[in-house]
Amino acid sequence: MRISRFNIPGLVTILVLLAGWEILVRSGAAKFDYLPAPSGILLASVSLIVSGELFSQALHTVESILIGWTAAAAIGIGLGLALGLSPLLRRWSLASFEVLRPLPAIAFLPLALLLFNFSLTTELVLMIYASVWPVFINTMGGVMGVTSRLYDVSRTLRLSRMQTLVKVIVPAAAPAIVTGCRLSMGLTLVMAIVAEMIANPHGLGYAVISELQAMQPQRMFAYVIFIGLLSIALNAGLLWVSRHILRSHRWAHADHA
Repeated sequence: MRISRFNIPGLVTILVLLAGWEILVRSGAAKFDYLPAPSGILLASVSLIVSGELFSQALHTVESILIGWTAAAAIGIGLGLALGLSPLLRRWSLASFEVLRPLPAIAFLPLALLLFNFSLTTELVLMIYASVWPVFINTMGGVMGVTSRLYDVSRTLRLSRMQTLVKVIVPAAAPAIVTGCRLSMGLTLVMAIVAEMIANPHGLGYAVISELQAMQPQRMFAYVIFIGLLSIALNAGLLWVSRHILRSHRWAHADHA
């Protein structure tokens, strides 16, 4: 990565804010009993890394996010393709989906706890329910937006239904599908942390609550900051993959043009 691609003014702003935070806490101008200085958070972070606690909790969170997001993406893409391709299926089922979609996933927490207790399953149920909708809606919209000209090309080339789906419809809807998957990843992370705070005694969310109850604000803030860094890393990784996928589709279309 070239240095010119870094946001130098943004980085300077962050450093200035951290320095101001440190000065306010150390000077006593910010009189909050449980607001640690950035230096204290840094030392707590180093301690968590050296002891292995941070990686142990992060591993659980990352694994659950990847499982939940993959399942949500598979379900959302499948439903989106089915409803996008079938007007009859949309007519009979879309209203039911529209009733369920506005319901917040956290509202299902009591039911999930009754069915699955405090477990990874409860966490996954909440994550999948929350994150499946962006993929589903974007995929359905992308499929419905495929132009009739592309279907004419498919008929001219005598492509089968499966060939039309794989070679025409999915590539044309790929930008919408990728956008839905990116939105879904953010929701998956949020619901993973919330579920770990409430419904599963493992992971980064659970660690934040544990340190709060133990009156260890330095360690709590360290976990919170790492959750933010994890969010940035997941988004950057997904953005790289999505750009690669969309670039490949553009090259493929250019080769056939």
